[in-house]
Amino acid sequence: MKRDSRLSGVLHVLLHMAEQGTPMTSEQLARAMQTNAVVVRRILGGLREAGFVHSEKGHGGGWTIARDLAAITMRDVYDAIGRPRLMAMGNRTEAPGCLVEQAVNAALDDGFRDAEALLLVRFGEVTLAALAADFHARLAARNLTAQEHIHG
Repeated sequence: MKRDSRLSGVLHVLLHMAEQGTPMTSEQLARAMQTNAVVVRRILGGLREAGFVHSEKGHGGGWTIARDLAAITMRDVYDAIGRPRLMAMGNRTEAPGCLVEQAVNAALDDGFRDAEALLLVRFGEVTLAALAADFHARLAARNLTAQEHIHG
C-alpha cells in the first residue's frame, strides 16, 4: 500500500514559506518539495480555506502564512488537508461470519482507535513554531544558514 505523504509535504511547504518571509509562488514551493506546482496548489487550497495560508495573484504575489506559527498545530494541518488515513494496516474481511476473524478484528479495531487517538493528541501538541525551532537547531548543528540549506 502506498503511503500518504500529504501531511509531511504540506508541513514541509509551510516551513519553507515561513523561512522565506515573503510570498512564494507555487513553482518555488514545488522546487523545494521536488514535486509539481499543481500538487502544491491543490494541497495549499485546503489550508487557504482553513485560514492558515493566503494567496495573492499577479506580480509579487504568491503564498504566505496567514497565522503565527505558534498558533498552528500539526493536528490543525492534518484536519485542513482532509484527515487522511493514519494507519496503513487494516482488518481481514474475507470471512465476516467467522468468529475468529471477528475476535481478531475487534482487538485490532481497539488498537487502531487507541493508536490514532494518541497520534492525534501528539499532533495537537506540536506547533509549526516547534518544527521551525527544530529546523533551526539542525541548521546550527551543521553550521548552515537557512538560505544555504534551501538553495544549497
